[in-house]
Parts: sequence; structure tokens; C-alpha cells
Amino acid sequence: MDQNNEPPKIVFEGEEFQRMRQSFQTPTPKIIQWVIKYSGGLVKDKKTANYILIGFVALAIIISLFLFFGGSRGSSSHAPTKIPMSPEESPY
Repeated sequence: MDQNNEPPKIVFEGEEFQRMRQSFQTPTPKIIQWVIKYSGGLVKDKKTANYILIGFVALAIIISLFLFFGGSRGSSSHAPTKIPMSPEESPY
């Protein structure tokens, strides 16, 4: 042991290995790869694929809002039937 209470230093021979550099670029998401692959050659880069996906989401939201709010207009033309509350109100 050392007189100064320092832990012994370990030195390895041949420390020529290089540290792996971390890349801060994220890999291309699978959905973008899918759009590029199945577009039939129309989409060639990630930027265009992003625009296609944003357009698809916007279209899906518009259709959903139309079905949610606009779909009930056609069925509201029917007047609700009155439910008799007493035997006197009953038509039978």
C-alpha cells in the first residue's frame, strides 16, 4: 500500500483503442422509410415524406371533424316521437 493512502493506479499496456464516437443524428424513423419505400418513387427524401405525413394527418382530422359535427345534420330532420306519460295520452 501507498503511504499517502492513495489507491494504486492501474495502467494497461496498449491503450491504442479509440473510443467510439457517438453520432447525434437520429436514424430515419420507420414510418418515413415506409413512405419513401411505398410511394412508387414519388417521394425521394425525408423532407417530402414529412410533408406527406403532415398532409395525411391534417386530412384525417378534417374528415373526423366532418363526421363528428356534420354527420348529425341529416338525422336531425326526423322529429322525436313523444312517449306517452299516462294512459290518457296514449293513442290506443
